[in-house]
Amino acid sequence: ALETLKMFEKKDSRVKSAAATNLSFLYYLENELAQATNYADLAVNSDRYNPAALTNKGNTVFANGDYEKAAEFYKEALRNDSSCTEALYNLGLTYKKLNRIDEALDCFLKLHAILRNSAQVLHQIANIYEIMEDPNQAIEWLMQLISVVPTDPHVLSKLGKLYDNEGDKSQAFHYYYESYRYFPSNIEVIAWLGAYYID
Repeated sequence: ALETLKMFEKKDSRVKSAAATNLSFLYYLENELAQATNYADLAVNSDRYNPAALTNKGNTVFANGDYEKAAEFYKEALRNDSSCTEALYNLGLTYKKLNRIDEALDCFLKLHAILRNSAQVLHQIANIYEIMEDPNQAIEWLMQLISVVPTDPHVLSKLGKLYDNEGDKSQAFHYYYESYRYFPSNIEVIAWLGAYYID
């Protein structure tokens, strides 16, 4: 894939930008941040209005820990294409890193309006409500998530934990037991079930 894309580097700016965008993403996936950054810069310089290029540039900056600057690239990508879901998702993650929880929630709620059944988006919304210490909302969003991925043991154990914290032992048992059924090797879940049976 890298070899094929490198053949397009010499073409006109639009094609060069598209090739460089893909090269940047491939290097990013391989965790070669220096190369990913070089190609992200090339893609942005070839076509400043390419939202995918701006998102990739944001990703490389994010990976280097400069979250404020990453947010700027994601916002610029969204100004060029308001339906760029990758930029919106990554902006939400960036706001989470910056502890700007309300703004992160706003990003993920907007995404939810676009991608109704995205498990990742539902998970992020539930997680933010958990951070905001609103267990009822967290449970509500996790229930929506379970309707999309009913066999995810991590989500089921998270529901068990939230119900346990709320003092609802029977619901906690139900979700912990379901989690154990799909993934019987989670020590934390086994320990909770063992303690429940002792009680």
